[in-house]
Amino acid sequence: MIKVVFYKSGMRYYGFHVSGHAGYDESGKDIICAAVSSMTMLVINTMEVVFGCDVDYDIDERTADISVACKAALPDYEHDPTKRYAVSGVIEGFYLQLMDMLEDYYDYLDVDLEDKEF
Repeated sequence: MIKVVFYKSGMRYYGFHVSGHAGYDESGKDIICAAVSSMTMLVINTMEVVFGCDVDYDIDERTADISVACKAALPDYEHDPTKRYAVSGVIEGFYLQLMDMLEDYYDYLDVDLEDKEF
């Protein structure tokens, strides 16, 4: 099962941690794993390249665990409210997409939300 924990501070999403394997199908054919991996990289690339933010992320090649945090979502670290909104919004969009996936793939995916200070 893939487990994704999203981190929020107040109303702002600022990061997440992905761990585990879906086990939906064999390696290379697992659509759940492919979807979560693709969305994860889309979020990282959007924040880092499109929005020009510093993104703290770590990808463990051995376990496929991924930790992502972006300070630009939080007012203590980013003065531009538009950028804060955009960064938090792209992470929240990832959360909402995974919540939709849960309807059909609840045996392979677990999504949690944690209020946690950066």
